[in-house]
Amino acid sequence: MINIKEDEKLNVLNHSCAHVLAQAVSHLYPEAKFWVGPVIEEGFYYDIDLGDVTLTEEDLPAIEREMKKIAKDGKRIVRHELTKESALEQFKNDPYKLDLINRMDGDTTISCYTQGDFTDLCRGPHVDSVRECKNFKLLKVSGAYWKGDKNNKVLQRIYGVCFDTQERLEEHLKMLEEAKERDHRKLGKDLEIFMTSDLVGKGLPMYLPNGYIIWEELENYIKGKERKLGYEHVLTPPLGNVELYKTSGHWEHYQENMFPKMEVDGEEFVLRPMNCPHHMMIYANKIHSYRDLPIRIGEIARDCRYEASGALKGIERVRTFCQNDAHLFVTPEQIESEFTLVVNLILEVYQELGIKDYRFELSLRDPEDKVKYYPDDEMWNHAEDTLRKVLNHIGIPYTEKIGEAAFYGPKLDVQVRPAVGNEYTLSTCQLDFCLPMRFDLTYVDKDGSKKTPVVLHRAIFGSLDRFIAYYLEERKGLLPLWLSPVGVNVIPVNNEYHLEYAKSLVNQLLDEQIRVKLDDRDEKVGYKMRESVMQKHNYAVIIGNKEVEENTVSYRKWGEEETITVSIDEFINKIKEEIKTKKK
Repeated sequence: MINIKEDEKLNVLNHSCAHVLAQAVSHLYPEAKFWVGPVIEEGFYYDIDLGDVTLTEEDLPAIEREMKKIAKDGKRIVRHELTKESALEQFKNDPYKLDLINRMDGDTTISCYTQGDFTDLCRGPHVDSVRECKNFKLLKVSGAYWKGDKNNKVLQRIYGVCFDTQERLEEHLKMLEEAKERDHRKLGKDLEIFMTSDLVGKGLPMYLPNGYIIWEELENYIKGKERKLGYEHVLTPPLGNVELYKTSGHWEHYQENMFPKMEVDGEEFVLRPMNCPHHMMIYANKIHSYRDLPIRIGEIARDCRYEASGALKGIERVRTFCQNDAHLFVTPEQIESEFTLVVNLILEVYQELGIKDYRFELSLRDPEDKVKYYPDDEMWNHAEDTLRKVLNHIGIPYTEKIGEAAFYGPKLDVQVRPAVGNEYTLSTCQLDFCLPMRFDLTYVDKDGSKKTPVVLHRAIFGSLDRFIAYYLEERKGLLPLWLSPVGVNVIPVNNEYHLEYAKSLVNQLLDEQIRVKLDDRDEKVGYKMRESVMQKHNYAVIIGNKEVEENTVSYRKWGEEETITVSIDEFINKIKEEIKTKKK
């Protein structure tokens, strides 16, 4: 998907098209007043006060027709420069523009742009003529609080996109349609994977039976790999005493992302935003020798973080989620080997699950930010240099990103490019010299002295919620057989003659731990087959006279036209082999 904001030419074109939109709205709704119309990654939008008028999607074609008239007329876009006093006079009847002007310095040169009968306050730049804005499409309309403040009035926000050619616009619109079909929120509803309810609360998804199967399989999959690497799994509570987070530093550096504290029996508690403080206390539960290290503590842990309602998105961005979390307590000499094992585990999981479009990013602190990051220059320099050394030694290509580190240490993030939307972090591994010191963690070294361990924070899936969202979109909802909620859908042609045989087959599959569904509804076979395809069942098995008489099954794999007939044993062995090898 093209990032409009980062393409210099498209950025200017979309900014200009936002003005064409505003001009068209001013023609159709003369009382309209305009706030701002910025360029965003997906195109542009304009926030507009239409009084008592509430726009719907059905109103967009009329606005588009007016925009096309304006573009066809071809007026030049002309820049004017004003003093602050002149600007205040020119826009005296528009409280939104006055608000912008009044927040500017008195010596600032204020610019505006005129196209025909419409003038708008703007820094620019713009294209030469509105004629260049002819290849556009309005996408949607929604409400937005003025200045993003829920205490302010709700404005009408109209979204659109513009390209330099009709061909590029059509190609982009096709990609948007593809994105809609891949959107995990749509797939989650269609495939009955998860649901949300405002009565339960925004950002609090609930996993339905199909979704919990996926969840459980992923949890078993990653825990199995971790156990082979010597991880020990624990279970800790999803809240903690405020003093715990004051000790860790999260209360000082991360409080704005946490839910408010609550008082119970004279203690102050908070829903936990991450698991490391609990795992620090588990390490501190007993004395450790250097011979015990590395100690690898893992947990599929429920966390809660405050996210603004506008940022919430399905199960990709939520207010409660489960991290595939682990903390590795190591000696300084073990950092490179343990970090290498984490990177290799990430690569192994990505290879097995068919994840290909990703890159590594080394997230560092901003040394100028004295508030966000733990104040210890020597610790930070040592930690960042250590990670660079390890990455260079194991030959992992990476880019550096200033200001993206955790408050307690640098980290390696794996950025994935999803099929829908923009790049985001999936896996992460953080190096931490800070928290072990704050919790006074120690181990007894070879010479009998007490030393402070180093901690690696790592999450392979990131959160299970985000990973499921990513994987659903990546595969258009068609999950591999080992992960699919319904791998085999058994369809008897006629219940009167074929149902008993179908039930017997289902029981044999269940005995082999194969997830199977029996579709014994009184519907035509063609209807059941189409629905099986829509529900992304990996295999549809048809049971008719021939199958009953010959003790066979006839199956059709999703996405294929050929129907294949084999013995029951042969079919079961095929399914078991596909599950065992995690065939993609």
